Amino acid sequence: MEQRYLSFTPRVGYALGPKLLELGYMARDQMSLPRIARKHIELLAAHTGDTVHLGILDGTSALYLDKIPSRRRVAIHSRIGDLHPLRSTGLGKALILDMDQARWRELYEAENRKAKHYGVPLNAWLKRMRQYAKAGYALDLEENEDRIRCVAAPVRDSTETIIGAISVSSAAQYMDDDRMTVLIEDVRATAHAISRDMGWCSDFDANYTAGGVVKRA
Repeated sequence: MEQRYLSFTPRVGYALGPKLLELGYMARDQMSLPRIARKHIELLAAHTGDTVHLGILDGTSALYLDKIPSRRRVAIHSRIGDLHPLRSTGLGKALILDMDQARWRELYEAENRKAKHYGVPLNAWLKRMRQYAKAGYALDLEENEDRIRCVAAPVRDSTETIIGAISVSSAAQYMDDDRMTVLIEDVRATAHAISRDMGWCSDFDANYTAGGVVKRA
């Protein structure tokens, strides 16, 4: 009580004190998403052999904070610090999964005004976004870069807020539908592992390794 870790109210009893709240804020401020995510995305990259990105929402774009290149001979045209579209990248879609449909429409139409051709009509894109939001992941089906596909999932903090996203990207020849289905579980498990290290709690109970990669029998 003297150190303010506990407080006491007569006829009520003890409760957690304000010192713990101070420590919680200090711990939150010391957390760095790229630092905390690094070990997890390294393991995911080693497990998949593909390019792994970590990014955050920056206005109306996805900002790439980290990248681990593929071991395959596949060129992914991205760099740390790059800004990428939201509607056509898997990582960008994952960052906005919690937004409502009105906001999705605004973002789609804003990118239309940038005059960049996009082959998915608005209604079809909104339908996909509703499916992605329900499932907790997003895909890029050669929408942002020709012959490049990716699987992405959001990273959350202790308030359940999406604070970032990760993605696994590769050439379409290595990312057929069956492999993307497998990667969905690996990417989501890794995103959940990073989220837990950022203070997020959930009932998710997948069987995953320390790096978040799903173990398979």
